[in-house]
Amino acid sequence: MKDRLALLLAAFWWGSLTTIGFLVVPMLFAKLGNLAIAGNFAGQLFEAQSWVAIGCGLILLIHFRSKADERMDAATMTSIGLVLGALLLALLQQYAVAPRILARENLKLWHTVGSGMYVVQWLCTLVLLWRMGARPGR
Repeated sequence: MKDRLALLLAAFWWGSLTTIGFLVVPMLFAKLGNLAIAGNFAGQLFEAQSWVAIGCGLILLIHFRSKADERMDAATMTSIGLVLGALLLALLQQYAVAPRILARENLKLWHTVGSGMYVVQWLCTLVLLWRMGARPGR
């Protein structure tokens, strides 16, 4: 039961990253017509996404840590590494990159860095979800 709930949590994390980053934010910029307003909304959405990532990441760390107490295998260690990587990226985006974007400090650089970090976070959660969804023996 706990494994299924953890799988749903990983799916929620990956799905929210996918929906906000690859669907909602691009639509904001395409449909609103005002880049400043779209950017403000996008910033608020990315902040909310960071909180989703922090919540999901911490709960998944607790889940995998409890599994590591039972048996410390390579799959559990890889999962912990993926969660820690994605969580670290979310924290860095929120507290290191976003303030620079809001301050309009070297905007092109920080947008590129933030976008790259977002994609890597998305990839970490995708690999985590894929591995968690694999059934043993298949």
